[in-house]
Amino acid sequence: TSTNSITQGIALLAIIISTGLSSCTEDEPLVVASTSYDIQVVNQLGVAGTVTFTETSPFITTVVIDMTSTDNASHPAHIHLGAAIEGGDVSITLNPVLNGRSSTEVVRLNNNASVSYAQLIAYDGHLNVHQSANEMGTIIGQTDIGGNKLTTNSISYTLGEFGVSGVSGTAVFAKRENGISLVTISLNGTIPNGIHPAAIHIGSVATVGGGPVTKTLNPVNGVTGKSYTNLRTLDDGTPVSYDNVLVYDGYLAIHQADIVMEVVLCQGNIGSNN
Repeated sequence: TSTNSITQGIALLAIIISTGLSSCTEDEPLVVASTSYDIQVVNQLGVAGTVTFTETSPFITTVVIDMTSTDNASHPAHIHLGAAIEGGDVSITLNPVLNGRSSTEVVRLNNNASVSYAQLIAYDGHLNVHQSANEMGTIIGQTDIGGNKLTTNSISYTLGEFGVSGVSGTAVFAKRENGISLVTISLNGTIPNGIHPAAIHIGSVATVGGGPVTKTLNPVNGVTGKSYTNLRTLDDGTPVSYDNVLVYDGYLAIHQADIVMEVVLCQGNIGSNN
């Protein structure tokens, strides 16, 4: 009787444990971390999509690219260092996009250094999808990832016409997840064949003789009236964040040309001078 009671007790305990484990499995599915980024059209109209990073294990991140309106060809895909507007070396080679989809289990960078999901979603990089292995210079889809993803924080400064140049516009500083800024200059009235230097100067627009240049930005294309710069440091190497810009004692000026920097087309105060 005693032996039977012990046997029955063990059997009952096993049932309880089994039921409990089954309940946890059914009611509490495995929660995985996932982050998606929108892929933008670059050189081929109608091609867009998303790239999703999913933590499928403590050591594996599954990177899935889904694109629309691609053909049946093989399109190489890579994660590159730096922001998209900067370009950068390939750091992770992904499986090519075939029929609009690519899936890659990422454990290491191309240099064999291990990389986790947490590191990837903070990574200083961008993703490119190329036309083909023979046309790597043609990018059909692109997106900033990780720390380079843009947040919803931004500030816009007015660039007023200087003299009678007929040129004016705005400079927008947008904050990235890593705290640095994407500077987008948009001008009206530029000359189509002109390339106009852009720079941040110390002081305000009221500074007699103009303040010295502290940061050289990418020049404005006269055709598009646009300039894009990833603002990481000043020209002397001093790091500068988005938050630094908000209190910076400076102004932004667009010049006519490299050989006539003294001719200003438009300018506007930024930071603490706004």
